[in-house]
Amino acid sequence: MQKEQISVFDMFKIGIGPSSSHTLGPWRAAQQFVQLLEDREALQLVVQIKILLYGSLAKTGRGHGTDIAILLGLSGDDPVTFEVDKVTPKTEAIRTSGKLLLAGEKEIDFAINDDLLFLFNESLPYHPNAVTFQAFLSSEIAISETYYSIGGGFVEREGGHGQHKAEVDLPFPIETANNLLHWCIKTGLKISEVVMENELAWRSEQETLTGVLNIFTALKDCMYRGCHTGGQLPGGLNVARRAASLNRRLIGNHKYHNFDEWVTAIRQTGNGFQNTLDWVSCFALAVNEENASFGRVVTAPTNGAAGVIPAVLQYYIVFCNGYTDARIIQFLLTASEIGSIFKKGATISAAMGGCQAEIGVSSAMAAAALTECLGGSQRQVLMAAEIAMEHHLGMTCDPIGGLVQVPCIERNTMGAIKAITASQLALQTNPDNAKVSLDAVVRTMWQTALDMNSKYKETSDGGLAIHIPISLPEC
Repeated sequence: MQKEQISVFDMFKIGIGPSSSHTLGPWRAAQQFVQLLEDREALQLVVQIKILLYGSLAKTGRGHGTDIAILLGLSGDDPVTFEVDKVTPKTEAIRTSGKLLLAGEKEIDFAINDDLLFLFNESLPYHPNAVTFQAFLSSEIAISETYYSIGGGFVEREGGHGQHKAEVDLPFPIETANNLLHWCIKTGLKISEVVMENELAWRSEQETLTGVLNIFTALKDCMYRGCHTGGQLPGGLNVARRAASLNRRLIGNHKYHNFDEWVTAIRQTGNGFQNTLDWVSCFALAVNEENASFGRVVTAPTNGAAGVIPAVLQYYIVFCNGYTDARIIQFLLTASEIGSIFKKGATISAAMGGCQAEIGVSSAMAAAALTECLGGSQRQVLMAAEIAMEHHLGMTCDPIGGLVQVPCIERNTMGAIKAITASQLALQTNPDNAKVSLDAVVRTMWQTALDMNSKYKETSDGGLAIHIPISLPEC
């Protein structure tokens, strides 16, 4: 695997659902292509744009909103700031008018059925998530670039490196879990403290602290919205949202008006096992129902697995009295490092590795973070991550109708519960007796990904996707 320097803000990105690889990545790719046109002073010369979607982007692109993301990216909109309630109106206006305002500046004719093509039977060798942009200029010159959405919102341009940061001298370079443990033992630092020292190579401590708390704000806002929004999910499956009704049932007569009061109200419902289990499921459902509805979410490490980490963090906040800025920062820093180890040694893309690469990785991240915050040693933290992933190995990605709904939303509840269980097991175990290391699980997960049949890798060609009779609209 190529060495890569990964920041906490690479693992946790604010964007719009439903998929980091099929929505956020293509959106970023479209933005990069527009920027390339501007850099070459060719934007005003464009008369036509064609987009070619390959592999998994083609097969599940409509259900994942790939076409919508690309239209908005080409229009010059940004997923971090674009108002989610304008997604549908703006893209529908492009469809019906046959006009696209490229970068918000240059209007061109755009016939979506002719200019945005889903090549269902074609794939490119580097990665299943590929998109090619072709710009035809009035000077009779064409500019063509291919981009790969490699998971978690990361994008690479063919022949280039996409939007990587400038390389810096990290005080603690880390490629593997063993590297991480080496630095922890040598310095006596916790994993979160090692991460913070590395983050200082990119920016000031205050900038990092502020940025991580901004990530938390996005996480809690998403969860709170999801717990208070009913109705059905878009896409044609007619899946009912469950988090809001579950929240009402669990909260009973306890009153609240905002997130902080909601936390207090949840605590007042009790901390029995069944009640806690229901709440963790509610938290995870809420985030992924928002994700499936083109809501604003945080890749954790992906959109499809976005509910696991917030659900476990909310469990820690509510039931373990972890509601302080310092604890929240510790949790997210620890989680990010575990995610980066999986990205470097395996993959976080379901199109490459199945759902083990998304729910499995998010569960490992959450288990590690919870373990450190509950006082576990560095070895116990890594052990928790290993346990969580070990019991997701081989999980396929088989979204029904290409939508990030069934079984994806419920899988986030399972990943959250497994993370908490893994943490408890690690905290009650002497890690010196562990038979399996985190690095061994990362290698196993990658080998499993390579061996897995492609129809179980976010193509909707296998698994539940072909055994559940449905009829979806074509658009």
